Amino acid sequence: MAGALRVAAVDPMARDLGLGPGLKLADARACVPHLVAIDHDPAADLSLLERLADAADRYTPLVALDGPDGLVLDVTGCAHLFGGEAALCRDFLERLRSAGFTARAVLAGTPDAAAALARHGRPGIVPPGGEAEAVARLPVAALGIDAATVLALTRAGLKTIGDLMGRPSDILVARFGAGLATRLRRVTGREDTRLTPRRAVAACMVERRFAEPVARREDLAGALGLILGKAAATLEQRGEGGRLFEASFYRTDGVVRRIAVETGEATRDTAAVGRLFAERMHLLDDPTDPGFGFDLMRLAVPRTEVLAPRQVLIDGRGEAERETAALVDHLVARFGRSNVLRFLDRASHVPERAEVMVPAIAVGGGGYRSAGPQVTRPLARPLQLFDPPQPIETLAEVPDGPPASFFWRRTTFQIIRAEGPERIAGEWWRDGEDMLTRDYYGLEDREGRRFWVFRQGLYGRETASPRWFIHGLFA
Repeated sequence: MAGALRVAAVDPMARDLGLGPGLKLADARACVPHLVAIDHDPAADLSLLERLADAADRYTPLVALDGPDGLVLDVTGCAHLFGGEAALCRDFLERLRSAGFTARAVLAGTPDAAAALARHGRPGIVPPGGEAEAVARLPVAALGIDAATVLALTRAGLKTIGDLMGRPSDILVARFGAGLATRLRRVTGREDTRLTPRRAVAACMVERRFAEPVARREDLAGALGLILGKAAATLEQRGEGGRLFEASFYRTDGVVRRIAVETGEATRDTAAVGRLFAERMHLLDDPTDPGFGFDLMRLAVPRTEVLAPRQVLIDGRGEAERETAALVDHLVARFGRSNVLRFLDRASHVPERAEVMVPAIAVGGGGYRSAGPQVTRPLARPLQLFDPPQPIETLAEVPDGPPASFFWRRTTFQIIRAEGPERIAGEWWRDGEDMLTRDYYGLEDREGRRFWVFRQGLYGRETASPRWFIHGLFA
């Protein structure tokens, strides 16, 4: 049956009973009546693998996913931190076993050779330059090629990687394509590939390992202050400052907590960055944590900028801007990037397009910024705009004149002064622009309240019955 349920994976006990991937579920139940079957959930498997990759980040920042069931770690220059390559592999496997996983680890000169040996060979450490000898007896399926090519190679008598290694590459390319020759070179260690890590490697990284797991937030904050100082010293040597700081806390059970803080300007002020982290240290709390502590802390500075000395202005404006930037950083750390916004002025004469709200931390510095050339406006703009503009009913002395009164929110407003009109047309250079011409007026009623209204559509040319809207309120 084409639509029959099939087994996707089995545990060691099911494998010992003769079950395997690809077997029909009905046949598996016939062989093992008490079989416990769980629906295959690839998304959940991927999420679990990504969490394991986060935990593997303690060994090296260069971690990548390898298919649905593998991880590739580039531990070049990292093994000595764990007592050597063998000790690193043992520590990693022991952590996985304690978490309930069955894993095989191979350390080789290329990621393709390590992956092939981990899946089809024996675990261990391949000596430098020994990849070709180590993979020679592996089946051709270890190359990671498609099933049709595997079948064609097997029928041709080429069953192992060693059989392929004895054949001229031009013959293999002519018969099976260049992809097979490329895979063969990589698996045998003759061609290395650059590993693309899941997380970008930061320009500056500092870490601290603890002899015993640390659980108290105060102790973690103190240790974080120490490695902040080391990171600041490294940045100072480079003439740089950090814009984004990320602290990773590795728990002994494999859980990783990350806290990131951002600054509006490049900085090496460890006290200021420490205060930002203090606002977010509560993220380390876990109500389901049975008491595991953190045995590793790493600080990364993924985003840096050149930090040159600044001239102190005699009028004190520079100090005021720094205080504003520090306030923005503090608010962002407490309330989140998307909840602290700032106006940007844009080059558009359409009022609702003239300003935009953006995360304040992304602008940097203090005050109101411009995102383009300034647009000259004849009339003042209100601080409060309605989005969208609200319709009103008006009474005017002449069709093209300002309203003498208007009705809005169940109230009639009698106008004693009017300023305008200011005519604003659509931006013809925009694709699909269909905005009708607007005539804006500044109005004042008998109570001294001031309004910004517009008539939409030119009477007799764009529409037979123009509509009126209130767009804003003056303070």
